[in-house]
Amino acid sequence: MAFVSPLEVGCTNAQASYTNSESGVARMVLGARHLYLKPKTLDEAVSLLASSGGQILAGGTDFYPALGEQLPAGRVVDITSLGEIRGISFESEQIRIGGLTTWTDIIRTPLPHCFDALKAAAREVGSVQIQNRGTVAGNLCNASPAADGVPPLLALDAEVELVSGTGSRRLPLAQFITGNRKTVRRPDEILAAVLVPRGMESASSAFLKLGARRYLVISISMVAAVVRIDEAGLVAKAGVAVGSCSATAQHLHDLERDLVGLPLTTGIGSTVKPEHLSVLSPIDDVRATAAYRRDASLTLVQRALEACVGNR
Repeated sequence: MAFVSPLEVGCTNAQASYTNSESGVARMVLGARHLYLKPKTLDEAVSLLASSGGQILAGGTDFYPALGEQLPAGRVVDITSLGEIRGISFESEQIRIGGLTTWTDIIRTPLPHCFDALKAAAREVGSVQIQNRGTVAGNLCNASPAADGVPPLLALDAEVELVSGTGSRRLPLAQFITGNRKTVRRPDEILAAVLVPRGMESASSAFLKLGARRYLVISISMVAAVVRIDEAGLVAKAGVAVGSCSATAQHLHDLERDLVGLPLTTGIGSTVKPEHLSVLSPIDDVRATAAYRRDASLTLVQRALEACVGNR
């Protein structure tokens, strides 16, 4: 059994005792109310969730700050040992990003240009230390309106793969996140992978983020654009998504349709009109007013499309 430090779950040595299970899952009992479980395989993990429930711990970069000074309530299922769902692989029809893939993995892995936006977003996910620990699945399941990874994956028409003890299911990322901190993931499911269709590999992409400072910032607005052209240099398909301006990041479907057939040349940003952003519902908060967010988003979308021209 792998040794698990009590510090990993915020308790003292006096509070913790260690046990072995028949399946070889590492367990740490935290008094009468808490149990720490560390499965070694995906099958073990989903079996534990099905039988006993619990909170999933992946990178921990959102999990622990949310606790404050409290201990986790109930069981914690630590999935950090599930190497089978970490890494990036190229399949016949899709590129599979394992749920436990870190943002540093995204940055360092050679990927087609359509992933340039996702790589740029990865560099904006907190500090380097956070990028080393934070996972793609955690970013999506946390479902913050300001989650950096969501707009680039939306623009790529990504799907998520959810695995439970009864099987797996796939659904578009746009349907997975339903609101502020809300997803359709069931308590017995693990987000095992993000699936990106290979049809956009030749596309250029860009990600832009606006905040009150340059580094370690929660965004006022952020935009991802992915544009694929045909042999004549005309836009064949476009994906544009805006985050931090609604409860969930939003596809700009009307703009995507209007871009098709246009030459991907300097000046394409002028295609973007205020009505293309009508699906956004920005709010006033400590970072910006709703009106500023809407105006800034218009400019960011225009600049992101111009950046795609330069990234061809």
